Amino acid sequence: MKILKQLSSILLVFLFCILQSPLKANDPVDIWNIEKEITVEDSLTENRKEESNNVIQGIQIEQQNEKILVNDNLNLSDIKLAGLYDPEENGLSIDMWSNSNGEDIKNTLKNLTSKDLSKFSEKVLDIALLTNSYIPNTNISPKEFLDFKFDFLIKKKNYDLIKEFLIKNQNLVEGKKLIKFYVDYYLSNSQLDKSCEIFEVTNLISSDYLTNFKIYCLIHQDRRDEAQLLFDLKSELDDLDKFFVKKFNILMGYKKPNEEISEKNILYFHLSHKTTKDFKYDPKIDTPKYIWNYLSTSNLLKNTEFVDIENAEQIKLIERATNDEVYEEEELFNLYMRFQFNITQLLNYKNTYKLLEDYEARALLYQRSLLTTEISEKLNLLSLIKKSFDQSNLPNAFDEKLASILKNIPEDEIPSNYKTFFMKNKEPEKLAELKIKLNNKVFHQSKVLNYFQNKTSLPQVEKETNDLLKKIKKNKKYVFSLKDIIVMESLKSDGVQILKKYEKLYDYNNNLPSEINTMIVNGETGLVLLKISEIIGEDNLEDLGIESVDYIVSILNELKLVDLRNEILLKVLPLKV
Repeated sequence: MKILKQLSSILLVFLFCILQSPLKANDPVDIWNIEKEITVEDSLTENRKEESNNVIQGIQIEQQNEKILVNDNLNLSDIKLAGLYDPEENGLSIDMWSNSNGEDIKNTLKNLTSKDLSKFSEKVLDIALLTNSYIPNTNISPKEFLDFKFDFLIKKKNYDLIKEFLIKNQNLVEGKKLIKFYVDYYLSNSQLDKSCEIFEVTNLISSDYLTNFKIYCLIHQDRRDEAQLLFDLKSELDDLDKFFVKKFNILMGYKKPNEEISEKNILYFHLSHKTTKDFKYDPKIDTPKYIWNYLSTSNLLKNTEFVDIENAEQIKLIERATNDEVYEEEELFNLYMRFQFNITQLLNYKNTYKLLEDYEARALLYQRSLLTTEISEKLNLLSLIKKSFDQSNLPNAFDEKLASILKNIPEDEIPSNYKTFFMKNKEPEKLAELKIKLNNKVFHQSKVLNYFQNKTSLPQVEKETNDLLKKIKKNKKYVFSLKDIIVMESLKSDGVQILKKYEKLYDYNNNLPSEINTMIVNGETGLVLLKISEIIGEDNLEDLGIESVDYIVSILNELKLVDLRNEILLKVLPLKV
């Protein structure tokens, strides 16, 4: 059904209003935003004028030269707030970015995004970028700042977090980047319902692609009248993609299925699958990863049991897909077991594998590794297999399998020349959180640490601190270490009162750089957090030098960010058991 252009604008507005979000009856859903002008009949011009400069379903309509201009900017420059966490949760303020120079923010963020940050460094960056706050407006545009947030969320691949962010920030038009990432991920994993649910909770449907996706979701949810309406409205404002129109007509029952396949995006590939009888698709080496994922999760991939081991191209396809986590590593190595080598090749593998194709060499080395019980030789074979994968640019195809093999080799039996290889590739163990062992003879390992675990109150730790200092003062041999001083300064920062007679037990000067001091005084907390994340970088907290720990803790004390500070103290200072 096609809406005739002679329909009045009043009817058009009414039809738009029908498609309100089911989330809130009074909150309209942004159906689409298309930067395209369309000419209408002169007879409609006067009616349109009355509705110019109004926002309908998230689309700003402006009158200009007897045309309707659909503007998808939605006043991006007017956006003042963007975030996820309540500032008070982490002791921050809503204006944590307001006084910072955008150039400093951009330079620091660009440096951070180029690094493989440690967990704690990423946590600091997470708090800095995702705390609900005013967007900085000096030397940085809202779009530039928001792009850093979006790219960070995409890199984290935390889809629940992305969904929560979209729900809480429904006025961010640029959020379409996040929505596309979200819906594509779930569709590539054959979870269409998860993809479609996002359209029920956000108004940010501001691109042709997302509009088409929503139309398909409405069909999938058996809401065909709404799908038809949205399709017709969109066709009034834009030239629809021919491939999508064909698939829409098939899905709606207007046309018979065809076998046209498109790899343009995951939605079109999915529609190709759903509208083609006896769908078959043979991926190639350069097939996009999202299609590999879709084929795998939709059970459309060829079982490795039926792969022709004489076909080099098929073997390489399986290896590449395994590297991209489409096939399980176990499936690849089962495939390697189907290769037939004679006893001479297996015994003389050191010379033989060099004469074979890379995939054949890996199969030979793997089979030989299963035949040896001598640890040194087994490790040599495993290292050769790993090296071969790396040289073929398949670094992820032999991770889990290698780790599981190494796990069965006693660590104390590993020869010294393979220690590094073993430690680097052994299966990471999930250790239980270690308990802290208290030692009241050393101040930074004493019972005052219970305070940083929120087990004791400020008055209690104040008494415990002065009691410990009394004992320490009597011990003429005790010398305050920097670790002791870090704990003392943190306690004092929180308001612990130290008796005057203990004030001179140590000397300490907190000489923070003037740059950091200026930021703190100016309330540039967001930028300071970025600097902390930058200082820690790729290092784990346990690997930081004590001077660096002192520097970071001093900053956090000044900012009164006690949760982050306490996490550092409890990770770095005490003994563990």
